[in-house]
Amino acid sequence: MNNSRVSLIAAVAENGVIGRNNDLIWHLPGDMNFFRTTTTGHHVIMGRKNYESIPEKYRPLVNRTNIIVTRNKNYSADNCLIFHSLKDAIDHALNAGDEEPFIIGGGQIYQLALENNFIERMYLTHVHESFDGDTFFPEFDEDQWNLTSVKMNEADSKNIHPFTISVYDKK
Repeated sequence: MNNSRVSLIAAVAENGVIGRNNDLIWHLPGDMNFFRTTTTGHHVIMGRKNYESIPEKYRPLVNRTNIIVTRNKNYSADNCLIFHSLKDAIDHALNAGDEEPFIIGGGQIYQLALENNFIERMYLTHVHESFDGDTFFPEFDEDQWNLTSVKMNEADSKNIHPFTISVYDKK
């Protein structure tokens, strides 16, 4: 378990927006493909609202262990694990042998993960556009992170917004 790390993965607009009305705002197949390939085979940890925002035909996310964190003691979802604390969810994933469980949202869960120093790596897709939204990625101190990888993606026929996938490792 020494080589394991907890990671966070998110797509964030220039103005910090990550969603609106419990939904994604943009359609970027290139980023969705990156998300799928990066998280496949891992535990994905998310809040209840984030889980419910995934279109029904895609949930639970395939080839991943889906963990939902909720305060609702009676909540259940088919083929998902339910925890009532983020720390318990992370501990379960690590104890199950996952070397890189992923926090996948939403805003409150990202905030909790960063505030409690649970994250060693962040995969952030920076969408080069500002959007009107009601859910934001929490601010973080960039001085505490090393930018270790950057992949630029120009807008094209499938991805209408340019985006950059950045990987940050905790100093």
